[in-house]
Amino acid sequence: MMRHGILKEIFAMAFDSLKTHKLRSFLTLLGIMIGVMTVIGMVSIIQGLNKSFLSELEAAGSDLIIIQKYEAVQMGEMSEEMRKRKDLTWEDAKAIEQGAPLVHAVAANINSNIFDEIPVKYRNISSDNTLILGSNEKFQVVYNIYLPKEGRFLTESEITHSSRAAMLGFETAETLFPHTSAVGKEIRIGPEKFTVVGVLNKRGQMFGQSRDNFAAIPITTFMKYFDYDKSSLQIGAVPKTPGTIQETIDQIRNVLRQRRKVGFGKPDDFEVFTQESMLDLYNQITGAAYLVMVVISSIGLLVGGIGVMNIMLVSAKERTHEIGIRKALGALSKDIMKQFLIESMFLTGIGGILGTLIGFAVALLVRAVTPLPAAVTPWSVFLGLFVSISVGLFFGIFPAQKAAKFDPIVALRYE
Repeated sequence: MMRHGILKEIFAMAFDSLKTHKLRSFLTLLGIMIGVMTVIGMVSIIQGLNKSFLSELEAAGSDLIIIQKYEAVQMGEMSEEMRKRKDLTWEDAKAIEQGAPLVHAVAANINSNIFDEIPVKYRNISSDNTLILGSNEKFQVVYNIYLPKEGRFLTESEITHSSRAAMLGFETAETLFPHTSAVGKEIRIGPEKFTVVGVLNKRGQMFGQSRDNFAAIPITTFMKYFDYDKSSLQIGAVPKTPGTIQETIDQIRNVLRQRRKVGFGKPDDFEVFTQESMLDLYNQITGAAYLVMVVISSIGLLVGGIGVMNIMLVSAKERTHEIGIRKALGALSKDIMKQFLIESMFLTGIGGILGTLIGFAVALLVRAVTPLPAAVTPWSVFLGLFVSISVGLFFGIFPAQKAAKFDPIVALRYE
């Protein structure tokens, strides 16, 4: 009970000391606040991005295979080998479907150039920044989209005959037809007329980009009437049987290598991705973001920690006489050390709490005013508190030891 009373007294004295020097205490914990705020804010945003990305992968299905001309993310200068690669074609997609028996469905996709917007209009109403997607009738099977909001998907006959049929995303349909059904209406995509055959259900955003502002038309029609970057053609495929994804990839590679006349022993002149490889790539990118976050927050915590050490040394100097009196009355060196350590950790703990709250507020503000998602996770609260208190403990040890070693006789004579 006596030790409990002493510990309670130590906490009270530490709190009184911080309350007496409010401005000094606030300036001391400012660096801790900034460091913890940075950690919490960045973690919240990255966790939000992670959830958004994982939900998108789950929605597309775990067995999706993507074939592209280049890597998913091209870092640095493109190699000579990549520059010489042939473009993937609509015929390549059809050859995969015919020549790879393990493949269930194949979709080929090309998009309008984001820098050369193609207007989408119904009478005098326009849909801005609408993506024009050229694909085939297997798009919904490959990308796991089974129920249109109304109407139907594109058909094989419409692909074969380069029909002027269009399927609209939810947002595009709401913009062009706010009070009526879009199905059966005639719209203009660029100078060409198309008939709306269906509207997709709302799919939401990914990385701040709407997945509902698009118009899908037959890929054959797209290639006939619109300009596009031939290197951007992407092929998606899914296997007939779950668990045969690697064997399916091998068949796809064999078909494409034969068509593209890739010699034996030479590397593929195309890229094949799975959900797992895309997730690995994404983790590499977010890993770099985490590293930057650690570096930035470490600077703030280091500055805050040095500030704590400096203020605690000043505090020890100011309270030399008080320490002498306490020791003369029987206080042990370890009690003096505990007081200063508790004071230091209490100070940085408050900084951690404030930094955590501000970090969450910043993350939520970013989510509210920007397209970036943010997710507040309970473990990040404990992370903020643990880091801040650990900083207080580490940087408070030296001042605490110095105060605990004061000679009581010398301390009592100090003015």
